[in-house]
Amino acid sequence: MTSVIPGPLQQPLRFGVYTGIELELQAADEVPTAARLGLEPPRFCGQCGRRMVVQVRPDGWDARCSRHGTVDSSELGQR
Repeated sequence: MTSVIPGPLQQPLRFGVYTGIELELQAADEVPTAARLGLEPPRFCGQCGRRMVVQVRPDGWDARCSRHGTVDSSELGQR
């Protein structure tokens, strides 16, 4: 039986994507202002809390978690 590994930003998230702190423990004011305004790409994986490798491009960004794969900002706009 193969299990599907969720992507870094797929629901349900367990960790804050801007802080790396468990969502149960994270206060709302811990999220940076730029992130709340949508100006900051996610820096941490929402599944494991690990720091992701983020590449910012003129047309968006992509982020890669070593355990949960890659997500691109263009993929999020298609939903």
